[in-house]
Amino acid sequence: MSVNSPFYNLPELPTFTLTSTDIVNGAELPAAQASGAMAVPGGEDRSPQLSWSGFPAETKAFAVTCYDPDAPTGSGFWHWTVTDLDASVTSLPADAGNPDAGLLPEGAVTLNNDAGQPRFVGAAPPQGHGPHRYYFIVTALSEPLGIDETATPAFAGFNMYFKGIGRAWLECTYEAR
Repeated sequence: MSVNSPFYNLPELPTFTLTSTDIVNGAELPAAQASGAMAVPGGEDRSPQLSWSGFPAETKAFAVTCYDPDAPTGSGFWHWTVTDLDASVTSLPADAGNPDAGLLPEGAVTLNNDAGQPRFVGAAPPQGHGPHRYYFIVTALSEPLGIDETATPAFAGFNMYFKGIGRAWLECTYEAR
């Protein structure tokens, strides 16, 4: 596993299945998942539809994240972090990352992304920086994280280290042209 992987230094966990009607593993993100807020032409900052199955039977909660390890920051860029989804939740509709849409289930906690907003912010790699990878990750948890919306995505990740019991992801790319 490469040092620039979002799973580097994390324990190997059993994997399960993650699918989407909006994005395709290994493909470039559509414009809807690019960032209009960060001036990407055609960007809509629309989180993709996600569905998951085959997770460990003892799952008590889920966390959903979107992370770009290729951002020129030294620490990557967290585009979206939602924690404490109940174990009965096995999908999110498109645009669930928009707080104004009201599509997240009760009890879900959305943390500020690295742009400082409690929502999904789409892909926006710097012009000329090459393609970036965007990991949409669902982590099955042994128990809810129990953190509030003032926590950072990195702190959520630290807690997932101890409570993660399974992991599924889709890896997509996007390049500013």
